[in-house]
Parts: sequence; structure tokens; C-alpha cells
Amino acid sequence: MPLGWHGRVKIKSTAQQEEEKRKEKEKKLKAFVSARDAVLKKRSAGEHDEEALQLTRQLLSSNPDFATLWNYRREVLLHLETLREKDEVQKLYESELHFIEACLKVNPKSYGCWHHRTWVNTRLPQPDWTRELGLCDRCLSLDERNFHCWDYRRVVVKASGVSVEQELQFTDRLIGSNFSNYSSWHYRSTLLPQLHPQPAPDSFHSHRVCEEQLLKEYELSHNAFFTDPNDQSAWFYYRWLLGREEMISCVYVSREGERVSVAFSKPVHSEGLMLVLDGQPQQVEWRSTHPRLRHSPVWLCDLPPGSISDMSNEHNLTIHWTEKHTHRDCALYTGCAESWCRDSATNLELFRSELSVEKSSVLQAELQSCNQLLELEPQNKWCLLTIILLMRALDPLGHEKETLAHFQTLKEVDPMRSTYYSDLCSKFLIENTILKMEYAEVRVFSLSNKNLTTLCHLDQLLFVTHINLSSNQLLRLPPHFAMLQCLEVLEADDNAIENLEGLYHLPKLEEVSLRNNRILFSKKSKCFIRNCFSGVKSQCLVWPCFKDSVFFIN
Repeated sequence: MPLGWHGRVKIKSTAQQEEEKRKEKEKKLKAFVSARDAVLKKRSAGEHDEEALQLTRQLLSSNPDFATLWNYRREVLLHLETLREKDEVQKLYESELHFIEACLKVNPKSYGCWHHRTWVNTRLPQPDWTRELGLCDRCLSLDERNFHCWDYRRVVVKASGVSVEQELQFTDRLIGSNFSNYSSWHYRSTLLPQLHPQPAPDSFHSHRVCEEQLLKEYELSHNAFFTDPNDQSAWFYYRWLLGREEMISCVYVSREGERVSVAFSKPVHSEGLMLVLDGQPQQVEWRSTHPRLRHSPVWLCDLPPGSISDMSNEHNLTIHWTEKHTHRDCALYTGCAESWCRDSATNLELFRSELSVEKSSVLQAELQSCNQLLELEPQNKWCLLTIILLMRALDPLGHEKETLAHFQTLKEVDPMRSTYYSDLCSKFLIENTILKMEYAEVRVFSLSNKNLTTLCHLDQLLFVTHINLSSNQLLRLPPHFAMLQCLEVLEADDNAIENLEGLYHLPKLEEVSLRNNRILFSKKSKCFIRNCFSGVKSQCLVWPCFKDSVFFIN
């Protein structure tokens, strides 16, 4: 270090240091740009030689996220592969793996590095999958949430033939060393249905876990959230354990318009849906109830003209869902204009898994444990939320009052998420109302005066003709409101509704009451009303700014 007057060390000012750093960065940038231009020039000239490998190595060593350079490098390697013997090719790609590993030390989450490594192993004459698993272990020990590495590990496991049981043991080790490893919990949820599937008929492949293993998983997650009640990983995993199987929940068929509607327990894509009418597969085009819904719980199709229009004929329909290896039948009897097939709301576990005596007793014990934990941690939102979910799994109607009280506490201890809790509470209240239906064929449905902030499970109301949503806190009738394909009468007075988008595609809607809302009379609204109700004989519309008036649109 240079000395100043009287032998004192000369200290550079901050401005001088910044200027030197700037000049150093500028020098590196010029060198990088020069090398980059040289590489791109070689690629344009179609040069695939050792020099290209060396130049790209120089650039990628400092910036592994330059995707174009990885692409060029693959082109060079493929060319060199044609000029060498098998042993030399092996050495060429092994050298490439060592280079990639060096790049991963610069950026362990480089998309380009992991993609290139996957490609290199497909070109290796003799890939060493044990080494690749070891690399994954080392990377995950440094960063257990490196999702690039997790994705690569799945590729390696599939290619090397590592058993599902071995991988499950791997998650045991990671979770045992750190309960906060969310990636391990998630990976575990993908492995369990493969190793311990829920027993199901031959034609149905379950994506849930058998009860014996499920009880063990309850204990594992229970230990985790008692060890660290504020860590969310185990709580989320527990919510997955309490989930239910995806299924076809309802099939509705109508002679008018010769239309078929299919409802699912969760939003799905229409790929894999097949309709069989009277034993003959039909070529139909599936569409969602609203153009914006790419994944929807309800899908519609129109049958070929004349297929089911004759009231004197009986027809049998089957909907096959090949993705889940399941199907649903529906019969349209002579003299009936419409028909539907769904399980009764009074005897089907619509919103929870079926409980055996053993599983029920375990969940009761879990609920008791969580209540004890809540006494120690009264402000713990994860504990409160899990208590609600356990109550839902055990007896949603019997625990309704306690559930509502816990939601109020959640809003107080976690006000930043009060809107989420209000929406979740609305969801559960709608579920309870559906469960309270005395008969599955009830077509008049009331959800008034429940402080609802959102609408859920409209797929369960596919054939409802009259719905009352008055005196809630709804802001809009969203696109999925179009799932109510049989709706004729809508009452939605005394809300805060501003948006009517969900009314666009309701073919049977005849009467709408919207007193005391916030709908504006814009040109778009007026145009929507006329377009929405065009072709219908008579429409009754009660608007918010004309509280005692009724409009008929012909």
C-alpha cells in the first residue's frame, strides 16, 4: 500500500474506490463482449471445433445463464461426436460434466446448467447415475429447496431405476434432519400414492394414500408441528393428507339442446374426456362454461342433432375420464326431458375423505392435541387453521359454530390475511349448506344472510333452477357462476356487486333481482344486458338504482 507524508498509509477516498471498481467492471465487460462476439461469429460461420468449446467455456464460467452459448456448445459436441470413437466420446462428455459442475458452483440455480447436464447424460455411452445421485445429494445438502436440483433428481431416479421406496427413505432422512424442508414434504406427497395407494376397483387408479400409511403420516406431521409450531411446511403437508380424491361428481343431460354437462370435484382440463351414448363412442367437442376457464370443474358438449331428442326413447350415457381411469353413468328415461346422476348430499362425503372408525379416532386424537397446542400457542395461526380443517374432516356440521369462532380469532391474530379467511369461511358455509340439503334433487338453493365474500362449489349446483344470494358481501358474479347451467331465477339483492360477468353464459336464466348493489349503468352494461338475454321470451330484471321497478326485456 502506498505511503503518504511522514510514513503514514495513504487511504483512498470512497470516490476513488468506486471509480476503480467502475473501470474494472468496464474492462471485464469489454472482454466479455469481445469474446461473445467472437463466439457468435464462429457460430454464424458454422464452425464446430475445439476453439468454440474453449471460447464458450471461458464465457460460461463467469455467466452460466447464457442459454445461446449452451445451445452452441451442444451443436459443437454433436459434431465432435461424429468424429470420435466410443471411448473418446465417453471422455468428451465426462469432461463436459466436470465443466458443468464447476458452473453450478458459480450459480447452483442456473436453468442452463441443469438442462445441459440432463442432455449430456442422454448422450453419454455409459452414464454414471450413482455419481449423479451423489451430486444431487451434495447440492441439496447446501440448499434443500433448490427446485432445479429436485427436478434433475427425478430425471436421474427415473433413468437409473431407483425404487420409490428408496426415494421415500431419502425424504425420511431430509425431513428428519430438518422439519422445515418443504420440498421434501412435497416430494413425499408424490411418492406415497405410488408406494401405498388407496385400494380401489380395477377400473380406477387412486391418487390417494391407503389408510394404514395415512395414519403413520399423521403422526409424522404431528411430531413436526409440535417441534416447531410456526413452521408452515408440515402444516401444508397435513392439509394435503386431509384432502379428498378427484372424481366425476355429477353428469347432467337434457333433451332440450341435446346437451351434456359433466362436473368434477376439482378444476380439470377436458383432455381425456370421452362420451359413450348407448354403447357408441361419440365425437363431441368439449367446452367450459365460460371462455376464460381453461381448467374448469364443469365441461359441456352438444350431442349430434337427433341423438336424444325423441322423448319416447330411453338412452344410457357414460362419461369416461381416462386421466384418472374412472367413469360415470347416467340414464335418460322415456318421457323425461332431463336427467342427472350424482350421489346424494346426505350420504356422500362431498367435501372430505371417508373416515373409518380407526381413522376417525386418530383424527379425534389429533384434534385434541392441536387444542392442547393452541392453549400453549394461542396466537398460532397454523394451529388454528389446522383445527378448523380437522373439524371439517370429522364433522363439518357438528363443529360449525366452533369453526366460525376460530375464523374470527384467525382474523384477529392474522389481520393481513383476513380476506383469505373470509373467503375460506364462505367456502365452508357453502359446503355446509349443500350438506344440509335433505334430498340431492333439491333445485331451489338459498345462501342468503351468511356474510359470504366469495362463491365456491358452484359445480355442485349444476341443476339448481333458483338461487338466493341476497344480503351477503359479494362484489361480483365471477366467470365460474356460469356453471349454473339450469339456473332460471337469481336473487342477489343487498350485496356490493359491481361485475356481472358470470351471467354471460346462462342459457335458461329468466329472472334476475339485483336491488341495492353497485352496478353502474355503463354502455357496456346495457349492451351486455341485451346481448345476455337476447332470444329469451321474457326477462325480469330488478336494477339497484330503481329499487321498486321491474324491467322486462323481450
